[in-house]
Amino acid sequence: MSEPYDSRFTLPSIDDAPSTEAGVILLGLDAERLLAGVGLARLADEPALVALAVDQARHDALDLGTDALVEAGIARWRAVRPLIEAGPEMTAAGSLRREWEHATARVTAAVTGLGPASVACLAACWLRRDDVEKFAEHGRAPEKGSGTHDVLSRVFAD
Repeated sequence: MSEPYDSRFTLPSIDDAPSTEAGVILLGLDAERLLAGVGLARLADEPALVALAVDQARHDALDLGTDALVEAGIARWRAVRPLIEAGPEMTAAGSLRREWEHATARVTAAVTGLGPASVACLAACWLRRDDVEKFAEHGRAPEKGSGTHDVLSRVFAD
């Protein structure tokens, strides 16, 4: 008699996109890292923001520490979450990799102009939204008017 089938350990299909496997890895990160990824992805997706960040770093006006990235990620998440929530409904797929495909499609349809890093990080946050919301509310909420030179959170504010 064979052992029960456990789909958590199923190898990916050779037809799955590499971004799907990257998404499976992202889903294993904690909420703080996901939000920091959202903050950094916004910068990486926008060439103008990259140029601005390089200039600000050159003048020691840019904080790229984890706290600043998390703060920027929380601000970005709060700005786009309602758009994603209002996006097209998707049926439950029953497979982590299919859920990932549905989430990335939903994010892409709901929020225009995103690069691949933002799509991936926001899709991971969407699939883990309970943890992300809990962290954003109780973990380390953004501080308004702090005396730091946290330029990123001001740039990312939508």
